[in-house]
Amino acid sequence: MTHVEDELISQPECWERAEAEAARCSGALPAPGERVAIVGCGTSYFMAQAAAVLRESVGQGETDAFAASEFPVGRSYDRVVALTRSGTTTEVLDLLGKVKGRTRTTALTADPATPVMTAADEVVVLDFADERSVVQTRFATTALTLLRAHLGLHTDAVVADARTALATPLPEGLVECAQFTFLGRGWTVGLASEAGLKMREAALAWTEAYPAMEYRHGPISVTTRGTATWMFGEAPEGLAEQVGETGGLWIPGTLDPLAELVRVQRLAVAVAAARGLDPDRPRHLTRSVILARP
Repeated sequence: MTHVEDELISQPECWERAEAEAARCSGALPAPGERVAIVGCGTSYFMAQAAAVLRESVGQGETDAFAASEFPVGRSYDRVVALTRSGTTTEVLDLLGKVKGRTRTTALTADPATPVMTAADEVVVLDFADERSVVQTRFATTALTLLRAHLGLHTDAVVADARTALATPLPEGLVECAQFTFLGRGWTVGLASEAGLKMREAALAWTEAYPAMEYRHGPISVTTRGTATWMFGEAPEGLAEQVGETGGLWIPGTLDPLAELVRVQRLAVAVAAARGLDPDRPRHLTRSVILARP
């Protein structure tokens, strides 16, 4: 079993621990009414996108998501929340340094022995969800679960769906597809983007991701036999039928969207195996991007 397989199957237990952790560290997380920016890089950026939409959807306050390198430093926020598994990512540490002293900052990390511990005003350590693999699975979903629980949006049903996602066989013919498109709406747009990233990282697959209503505006033109379109959450009316008319494989989202992401993680490993690739050694990638200083 690869590291990434070992880590992804542990997600239900990690999510249960995250729920308990959310209650313990609520003082370090955004309070209702705060104007918040959530930042990250790569997978963490896509989790930030999902969390930002969720927070606004329950009326907790205006919430934006940015890639850490694209944060508008001239904009005013009550709090910046940084998601960083390694605690060493250059862009995240640079941003925390720029806003230190004028904006309250919170970091969610997996490693307490890293520079982010002093770079942020407050730190939530999810070391039980740390990973050996380069490709992120359980840390990203555990961090998002913590934020969902903090918003009152996490239930036992989500964990049950994750266990279903791990136990149920993947749809027939899916592994053999040549192209994959992931669609989302609202908070699941970020999950769709993360699904595409997982497939590219682990399996070198041709993947795309879009807001579901945008799919008709051009991207559907590449859908044909041998391609798959996977929906996170409820699909727009008529879209499944339109994909069926192209000859493409339509995969409906039947579980909680975060559990659907677990299914995609499994797919990424399965496609990698079918193509003779090692998902623990993704091409050109490292666990953390640390840039050399001039």
